[in-house]
Amino acid sequence: MTENLPTPRPARSVAVLGTGIMGFPMARNLAGAGLEVRAWNRTRAKAEPLTAHGVRVTDTPAEAVDGADAVLTMLYDGPAALDAMRQSAPALRPGVVWAQSTTAGLGALDALAAFARESGLVFVDAPVLGTKQPAESGQLLVLAAGPDSARTVLAPVFDGVGGRTLWVGERGEEGAATRLKLVANSWVLTVTNGTAEALALAKGLGVDPRAFLDAVAGGPLDMGYLKAKAELLLSGRLEASFATRTAEKDARLIVEAGERAGVRLDVAAAGAERFRRATERGHGDEDMVASYFASFDEH
Repeated sequence: MTENLPTPRPARSVAVLGTGIMGFPMARNLAGAGLEVRAWNRTRAKAEPLTAHGVRVTDTPAEAVDGADAVLTMLYDGPAALDAMRQSAPALRPGVVWAQSTTAGLGALDALAAFARESGLVFVDAPVLGTKQPAESGQLLVLAAGPDSARTVLAPVFDGVGGRTLWVGERGEEGAATRLKLVANSWVLTVTNGTAEALALAKGLGVDPRAFLDAVAGGPLDMGYLKAKAELLLSGRLEASFATRTAEKDARLIVEAGERAGVRLDVAAAGAERFRRATERGHGDEDMVASYFASFDEH
């Protein structure tokens, strides 16, 4: 006899756990898309401005997830995401879809998926590509892996935060989306550190950095990302769209993933060290192109 399972329906309510650089605009955009949104952040004051956008800010993760059709986590790392979900456990309903968007790496994925399994949640591996500006404009690229039933539930959630969703697998616990995110981030961090080092060398050699940009302009070595990151340094406007300390964390997750796969990632490892030095010298909360400062002895 076939069991009659409820037909999945698009989420009407969503809990957002983590309202930092990315989570804040994501929660705001979800509310703007007509979803009922409850949000929690470890430091409540950072989430409080969301109330002006119709988001209910809660004191605990459990209050945020209570009755929600879907849960979205966007926290610093895997352990932070797992801790928030464990705090949510008393209010989580079996069958709730959990979109795990924290860049957690492969090492943390097993524990996250195990919690979902033990709690009867539908686990969707759902990291995003993009930084502050795409998050603000709702144009993130969502990378997702999970069952077909979850796709229906999460359609309004992913449409609310992203310009496009790329489904890359049917089992979130296998980490297909996380693996793709790590590959993409490895390129982003490499280009960032390359930009920072080129401009640092220009300073050291007495070369006008804009002459370097002019030299590659319009050719195969030119790229919009180079121009954007170089302009942040040259203008001194280093407000973080992707913080240096977060870049170090992600670089180490990339190196760890390579080690698990038997792939040596020398550039990523060196990049992680540059981000660490820049953070140590007081640039951890600035944009990750502040790895520039790791090239010099002075702070």
